[in-house]
Amino acid sequence: MSAAAPPLRRVKPRYQNAAWVFLSPWIMGAALLTVGPMIASLVLSFTDYDLFGAPNFIGFDNYTRMFVEDERFWGSVRVTINYVLVAVPLKLALALSVALLLNRPRRAQGFYRSAFYAPSLLGGSVAVALVWRTLFTRDGTVDNTLSLFGVDLGGWISNPSMALYVLVTLAIWQFGAPMVIFLAGLKQVPGELYDAASVDGAGRWRTFWSVTWPMLSPVVFFNLVLEMIGAFQAFTSAYVVSGGRGGPIDSTLFYTLYLYDRAFTAFEMGYASAMAWFLLVVIGVVTLLIFRSSQSWVHYAGDE
Repeated sequence: MSAAAPPLRRVKPRYQNAAWVFLSPWIMGAALLTVGPMIASLVLSFTDYDLFGAPNFIGFDNYTRMFVEDERFWGSVRVTINYVLVAVPLKLALALSVALLLNRPRRAQGFYRSAFYAPSLLGGSVAVALVWRTLFTRDGTVDNTLSLFGVDLGGWISNPSMALYVLVTLAIWQFGAPMVIFLAGLKQVPGELYDAASVDGAGRWRTFWSVTWPMLSPVVFFNLVLEMIGAFQAFTSAYVVSGGRGGPIDSTLFYTLYLYDRAFTAFEMGYASAMAWFLLVVIGVVTLLIFRSSQSWVHYAGDE
């Protein structure tokens, strides 16, 4: 009768300690620069704090003031929602349209891709926002061009009904990042699907809706989530174009701009912290709704 085999011992990976050593800077950075400040802001949201004195605990007063008493808060919410609902769909539609054009072989294709992507490299820079503000001021390039056709708007950024669309056009102009992602997605669509659609006599629109869109829907979903989150957090363009005040008459008062005003102009850090947490919750809820809705319109390879 053979002797019983010795029990197996759990062998510790040889390089486990080394892995923790290399990960430690990131872990400490996340704890000190992300998790720690988040917890601190959550605590401050229940206090009256102005940076110069000790925080004074006031319970839910900041949230009550925010939802019940502050009219500018709800004004900033409306402006931000309007911006998100207009800028995000138009930006994605333009990015997809240009990606479809650039996906076909043509001369100087690399140049066109680089040219369309270049504005996205600038991001939300102050310089770009300053240029945009100059273009749309009274007697700016846009106004002077429109005046040749008999249209006088008196300066877009000084017109309450048009000022928000200056920021929308700036966001749409920087469509390069989602365009590149769409291009990568288009390269993954199997060519035999287009061949089959052509054999069946499908036209361009039918091919797009029956082949391209279903195969590209995961990429559309990815871009939608990223652009939606970025639109809710837009700040630099609104700050520069409106001169930091959200004017005229709060027509460009983004939520983040009003949060900044409460925190660093009025020094109401507790109130600003409450606003920041509300924004976090809203973005989380909207993202969750997009994820839930994706079950009905996003199709992955292998799905029935």
